[in-house]
Amino acid sequence: MKVSRTSRLNGEYQKEISSILRRVKDRAPDMKGLISVTEVDVAPDLKTAYVYVSIYGAGGEEEVKHTLAVLQNNAGFIRKELSQVMRMRTVPALTFRLDGSMGYGAKMDELFKKITYTTSPDEPSEDEEN
Repeated sequence: MKVSRTSRLNGEYQKEISSILRRVKDRAPDMKGLISVTEVDVAPDLKTAYVYVSIYGAGGEEEVKHTLAVLQNNAGFIRKELSQVMRMRTVPALTFRLDGSMGYGAKMDELFKKITYTTSPDEPSEDEEN
């Protein structure tokens, strides 16, 4: 199975950006919650990259938006740190985006927990009796 160069870079950028974000939290203490890099999508020309993040425990929607804005404001610093680690000719410009898939999954889990069965598996349901 052949893996493309961009898919390998996506994984490497994801790993390195995650470790850099730990240091950014020390630099920007107003970032709230746990920040997880869920995916990185590097353009084929390696000039730009979208970094998808999930933010947990930040409080409300306003806190999440504020943390995302702080991340975007520190994108230059993250890019500079990334250039020292990756040792590539060009490091892409980073754009942070909120990944809602984890929140959606948690919402679906809660909905599944609320579902209750009114009949046991041994008893026929009302539809089967008629």
